[in-house]
Amino acid sequence: MNPQATESVLDLFRLTDSVAVVTGAGSGLGAGFACALAEAGADVVIAARRRDRLDAVARSVTERGRDCLVVPTDVTDPQQCDALARAAIDRFGRLDILVNNAGVTHAAPATRERPEDYRAVLDVNLFGAYWAAQACARVMGPGSSIVNITSMLGLVKSVLPQAAYSSSKAGLIGLTRDLSNQWSGRKGIRVNAIAPGFVDTDMIGEMSAETLAAFLHDCSLGRTATQRELDAAVVFLASRASGYITGSTLAVDGGTSGH
Repeated sequence: MNPQATESVLDLFRLTDSVAVVTGAGSGLGAGFACALAEAGADVVIAARRRDRLDAVARSVTERGRDCLVVPTDVTDPQQCDALARAAIDRFGRLDILVNNAGVTHAAPATRERPEDYRAVLDVNLFGAYWAAQACARVMGPGSSIVNITSMLGLVKSVLPQAAYSSSKAGLIGLTRDLSNQWSGRKGIRVNAIAPGFVDTDMIGEMSAETLAAFLHDCSLGRTATQRELDAAVVFLASRASGYITGSTLAVDGGTSGH
């Protein structure tokens, strides 16, 4: 009999006694990911540029019975990413999970997009994810997991002119594959990504019905994703339940990228 067969399959999803870092955790998806990881049993280190937003998220994490460390961080600065990883080790003695969620967007016609705007998006979405992964991988042990939050726009065309955002997210998918190849076998660190589709957030309230319909035109499910659906994907890739998955990008987009 397989000795692992005595363990409940649900136990594979538990993150009890793990320590997770979430970047871009001050609001939106990142705040939700921090709370979901805490619900699964992890202590959480939350990072973003604005301290005031992080404090509110920290209260939500501790309400779920887990410890939370607030570390204001600008992921575009490699030294601040190093300090973030060190803070996790100093506080908890270990670091098991990184959720690379920090991101910004910009929409402009390609012939009118300013160089500084294009660079600013890549600086956070792609370079920032790399610096955070570098810093955390230096202190992570075997069995750890990095989850990069990319986008379906790294896989399919955008309704809006978003060259900077789309290229940064496509680059993050390539980075995921390469870091997995470098670290999974040698260091025992799995590296995966999720590519969310259009998510039910506050931005929907600012969007016209026509634009929303255009975004959902190729979505097989015909609706936006919920935060909890993305939470479940992050917990899955962070946990032992995905122990034989690395270098993969999981599309959580209602079937949009399947067209």
